[in-house]
Amino acid sequence: MIGYVTVGTNDLARAARFYDAIAAELGTGRMMEFENFIAWGTPGEPGAGIAATRPFDGNPASVGNGIMVAFEAKDTAQVDRLYAIALAHGGSCEGPPGPRGDSGFYAGYFRDPDGNKLNAFVMG
Repeated sequence: MIGYVTVGTNDLARAARFYDAIAAELGTGRMMEFENFIAWGTPGEPGAGIAATRPFDGNPASVGNGIMVAFEAKDTAQVDRLYAIALAHGGSCEGPPGPRGDSGFYAGYFRDPDGNKLNAFVMG
């Protein structure tokens, strides 16, 4: 249903370094790139992609309160790696990896360098 999700950035080169590292761990790469926009994902494969862009209206990018993008991992070890990669590439912690509730949901929460909230998760 969802093809890709876009987050705003005020520094596309910095966002590119962050999302290139996340995408590499997820086994994908850039699928589209323009002067002020980069999208990561694998066309024709299941799952949504993610894009980073400078806002079209020219105003500074800002974070949406209550908005979060979640990356589906293959296992808990990949959740841990994605969380570590995010922090190593300028991200910040929003909740370390671990189980959430008792339904087998395992997730790590982080923000990208622009403050967009993300997580990596796996359903147990």
